[in-house]
Amino acid sequence: MNPPVHAWATLFLYKIERALGRADLRFLERSFQALMLNFNWWVNRKDPSGRNVFGGGFLGLDNIGVFDRSAHLPTGGSLEQADGTAWMAFYCLCMLEMALILCQSDPIYEEVAYRFIQHFVWIGFAMDRIGEHHDSMWDEQDGFFYDVLRLPNGRATRLKVRSMVGLLPLCASTVFDADAAARYPKLMQLIELFKKRHPEVVSHVAPTDGSFVGYKGRRLLSLLNKTKLERVLRYLLDENEFLGPRGIRSLSRYHLDHPFSFWVGNQEYKVQYLPAESDTGMFGGNSNWRGPVWMPVNTLIIRALINLYGFFGDEFKVECPTGSGRYMTLYEVAQEIERRLAGAFLRDANGRRPIYGGTKKFQEDPHWRDLILFYEYLHGDNGAGLGASHQTGWTGLIAFLMDIFARFDAKGWLEIDVGQMQTRLVREQVGGEGGEKTEEITAAAREISAAT
Repeated sequence: MNPPVHAWATLFLYKIERALGRADLRFLERSFQALMLNFNWWVNRKDPSGRNVFGGGFLGLDNIGVFDRSAHLPTGGSLEQADGTAWMAFYCLCMLEMALILCQSDPIYEEVAYRFIQHFVWIGFAMDRIGEHHDSMWDEQDGFFYDVLRLPNGRATRLKVRSMVGLLPLCASTVFDADAAARYPKLMQLIELFKKRHPEVVSHVAPTDGSFVGYKGRRLLSLLNKTKLERVLRYLLDENEFLGPRGIRSLSRYHLDHPFSFWVGNQEYKVQYLPAESDTGMFGGNSNWRGPVWMPVNTLIIRALINLYGFFGDEFKVECPTGSGRYMTLYEVAQEIERRLAGAFLRDANGRRPIYGGTKKFQEDPHWRDLILFYEYLHGDNGAGLGASHQTGWTGLIAFLMDIFARFDAKGWLEIDVGQMQTRLVREQVGGEGGEKTEEITAAAREISAAT
């Protein structure tokens, strides 16, 4: 799997079955053992230097990089990828959560859970190593994560492209309910021992100010401490950077007028903001990650913001959009991104759906205008659909997102424990419970859900 999201898929499936009263621990344990083998493959094959930083090719982001990430580098050496490393941190969190579930039937999994906490913390440390050689992914001056090009002569340089590559570390954030410490005493003892032995390592994950306790006693594991989170969100929520009218762009609009160039001999490698189709033949030229909005990563960002909101609560606010003077909680930020995404599919004041762009038949023909298509990706500046037109497997996630925000308000996400919230959501969405909520779901959400 590329990127490694199958652990998340396994956990998601198990939670659905559990919420419906069909929890299958044998399935989870059997899958967990197979995932352990795959995790070890990534550790041994995609981190050959043993630095807790990972590569792995294009990782589903096609032409987002300076170079073709699936080919040999023209410079020689190796590429340490911020997205690949973030995916592995995300992998750790999913494996940790599964191990904690398995602890209910076998306490030995507490030690396994600790192993993944260790992996996660060391990855966080590796992404922000202290040194003078510019060989960490976190750029303190810019306040952003970048890929690192490690050259054959031992030198290293950051490839300063502001892209989804540097936003994905935000997605490696998971919140645990307050009773986790009481339920797993051995695990907590191991964590405290690790903190005493490696305080400088723990300081690179969130939170670092005081204890690992948030709103209602919740615990957080995140690659971004509070300061890093604020700095990354300034880019994410800047309408001249990532925050487009129809969602989060895959490449900052900053690179429209400031393209990134890297010269190897007489050959220039350039990355420039391109909101629509690809203008290169890289990966066949049939998809583009240099500007358009992609639903899967937007969904992951929304998930991360809601998770972080459950930890930080209403006291933590950020400017949204950046420079507007308007401050929002992380829940409100997630809601704003969802609103912009949904706006691509809904009729505007002129009765036109941005998703159909300038296609007259789909905009005006009564036989077509209400048959919503789920394009592969969206134009970064106007939300017009691009690529394949039948990607219900990921662009159809908009129906899921709209449904979630219609069912639950900020108070619900903040006050109800994570596990209870997930169970309630599944029972209403999949099991058909909660009929009294039907009228609260907007007509727009029903429209898109029907089309899906």
